[in-house]
Amino acid sequence: MDNLNYLFAAYTIIWAVIFGYVFFMHQRHRRLQRELDLLKEDVDEQKMD
Repeated sequence: MDNLNYLFAAYTIIWAVIFGYVFFMHQRHRRLQRELDLLKEDVDEQKMD
């Protein structure tokens, strides 16, 4: 039964790392999407000039 505690701890750590990675990638995607939208607006404004 003692090994079961280690197994639970390992799975908990692995899932925490996975969720952290997904959260980090989501934040990065949002930031890059905002930057891409700003660049598109700049290009559209330059086309109008």
